[in-house]
Amino acid sequence: MSGRVYLDHNATTPLRAEARAAMIAAMDVSGNPSSVHAEGRAAKALIERARAQLAAALGAEGADIVFTSSATEAAALALAGRDLHCGAVEHDAVLAWCVDDLPVDGAGQVAVGDSARAALQLANSETGVLQDLPDGLMLSDLTQGFGKLPLAFNWLGCDMALVSAHKLGGPKGIGALVLKRGTELAARIRGGGQEMGRRAGTENVIGIAGFGAAAAAAARDLADGLWDAVAARRDGLEARLAAEAEGLMFAGKDSPRLPNTSCLVDPGWKGETQVMQMDLQGFAISAGSACSSGKVRASKVLRAMGYDETAAASAIRVSLGLNTTEDEIMRFADSWLAQRRKHRARAA
Repeated sequence: MSGRVYLDHNATTPLRAEARAAMIAAMDVSGNPSSVHAEGRAAKALIERARAQLAAALGAEGADIVFTSSATEAAALALAGRDLHCGAVEHDAVLAWCVDDLPVDGAGQVAVGDSARAALQLANSETGVLQDLPDGLMLSDLTQGFGKLPLAFNWLGCDMALVSAHKLGGPKGIGALVLKRGTELAARIRGGGQEMGRRAGTENVIGIAGFGAAAAAAARDLADGLWDAVAARRDGLEARLAAEAEGLMFAGKDSPRLPNTSCLVDPGWKGETQVMQMDLQGFAISAGSACSSGKVRASKVLRAMGYDETAAASAIRVSLGLNTTEDEIMRFADSWLAQRRKHRARAA
């Protein structure tokens, strides 16, 4: 839609030109990658090229990379049958398989005891809070941090990691599980020998090609320091809002955060209402609370951090992209502050 401003990059980032080009080229490769003839070998070569691109971008040379339909599927593949523990700030894809009994403090930091029996995200999608990953960790969700932060899987000290293409400019519907070589893993989808016997089914060659190209491009942008400018624009937004919105809180601000993420907590102004009002004003953001069957639920992340029910239901997330401009950010600030004044006037 013309004139709209997209500020929901943590949900999904628009497709990069490099990924689009790689996918279009892959559409012309007709062979099945499991076939031994020339056409099949050409398709297989695209997969292996993307696997190498992903390994290089992740600092995961020598690790096993298993392509899946999403990071959610990768989490199920990694975690099913394991007795692992995590904090309540993890993504639901990890929470579905772990016991969420690890304590979380007011800054969003998770206290990990036995790292060999724990899963811990690198970055929280809602607040942007970064975790200091302990050595020997069983699994880390790198989905939000990959492409935005310098990292190397081989130096993280974890056995397994989750990544997703559409968080860094690749296509939706493709993810990967990264495994330290020698990590035991039982396949959940059986019936073929694809992906080193870990995930049966003909590979999504087009999506995988786009993932590899996006990862390579994201690594270049990171090396060029482009996210430093994004962090400066995010900090400018928060400074502007804090100066004019008394009582506004920024969840996780006392911790290191992703360079693009701001979680605004304005108690009493429901997050869903803010999202709808800003959508009408031409801005795409997301709520820090979820709606299920018409019932509003406070953000589990903010509740775990100690926010009360009202505050946890009054959060929005603004997540910037590399192409988000200063003008767009200030336009958002102007509009949000105007809507806030109207809300307060109605509530008075």
